[in-house]
Amino acid sequence: METYRFKTNINCGSCIKAVTPHMNKLEGVSWEVDTENPDKILEVKTDKVDAAEIKSTVEKAGFKAEQV
Repeated sequence: METYRFKTNINCGSCIKAVTPHMNKLEGVSWEVDTENPDKILEVKTDKVDAAEIKSTVEKAGFKAEQV
């Protein structure tokens, strides 16, 4: 199982609600956003999806994601 971390601009509950349907379409992924962290870190655990696909999914939802 890989763990990917991304700096994002997902900064509130409404943002998480907006990105949830997109992230839930990814198979075999568990994820969470630490909105308390100044960098709004998205942590994704998966063994089926790569970092590029995660970044693309977040961007399709209208947010930025930069792998850290």
